[in-house]
Parts: sequence; C-alpha cells; structure tokens
Amino acid sequence: MKFHYAGKYSGNPDDLPCLEHVPGAIPFKEAEDSKTLGRIASIIAIILFILAYAVVYMRSGSIYFGFPALILFIISMVPHEFIHALCFKEDVYMYQNLKHGMLFVVGPERMSKGRFILMSLMPSIVLAFIPFAVFMINPELQQLGVFGAFGISAGAGDFYNVYHAVTQMPKGSWTYLHKFNSYWYMPENRQ
Repeated sequence: MKFHYAGKYSGNPDDLPCLEHVPGAIPFKEAEDSKTLGRIASIIAIILFILAYAVVYMRSGSIYFGFPALILFIISMVPHEFIHALCFKEDVYMYQNLKHGMLFVVGPERMSKGRFILMSLMPSIVLAFIPFAVFMINPELQQLGVFGAFGISAGAGDFYNVYHAVTQMPKGSWTYLHKFNSYWYMPENRQ
C-alpha cells in the first residue's frame, strides 16, 4: 500500500482517482451522488447512535454524555480512515473537506468481495465494536461505551457499502470504486 494525502476534496467526483470501467461491470444499486449518500449515511448514523447509546444507558444504569469520549471519537476519525487505507494493496488517497464533514480514502484498485467487506468493516471493529464490547463486559467503563456508540454511528456509510456488497455481489465477484459509485463484476481470472 502506498498512502497519499490528496488534500481538500473539491466536491467534483471527476477529480478522484479511479480505474477505467471493466467491460460488463454492474453498478451497485446505491445513492448516485455524494449528497444523497451523505443524507442516507446521516440518517443511519443517528439511528445507530440512538440504539447504541440506549444500550449504554441500559447497561450502565445512568444517562451519561461523555465529553472526553466525544473528543476521542473526533480524533479517531483520522485513524478510522488509516485503517481503511491499510486494507488496500496499491495506491490509496485520503481526502478531506472539513467544512462538509468529509474525511475519506479512495483506492483505485479491484478487490474481492470478501476483502471489500473486511476493508469496510475493519475501522468499526477496531474503533467501535471492540471498545463497546469491553464496556459491555465492564459497565464501569462508561466512557468506552459512549466512545463505542459514537464509533458505531461513524461506520454508517461503511455499513451501507457492506449491505450493498452482501445483497448484490455474487460469490466470487470483485468490486472497484469509480468516482463515488461501486461496481462489481465476475473476473475470468482472479487478480
């Protein structure tokens, strides 16, 4: 993996590095632009946070908003993207547009369905589900539970991608990102 910090995202998907289309590749049935994707991810994130925070409340027995957990969560957004980046084999580019709350990585490479799902879930596993599980074992670590709840909600866009991969990609298929849209295809020979 070769990491590149690409700077501020212009808002134009044509500026993103991408592969040429594979003949016969099928686009995911997903949001067609970043604004729609952002709205969908925001709704999913709010629902996930409410559910996870409700679990924190029920497990700990008190309402607690962890300001330190919020600060740690904000700081963890960069490692979240680095964890995605580590799952790529080739070049990967990090973009940000903090004005619009965007921080993301793009890797112009093809990957198997399994690796795509792992790449999508890995940051949430490391930065959300593990801390949340530790809190569930020891509810005195309420800050960790709140941090996990924030992290679970931050994975909304990733969960959206996993849902599409699981429901649309057949076994043995591969995927790639073209601008902001994912495509899948059946390779004749594995790459």
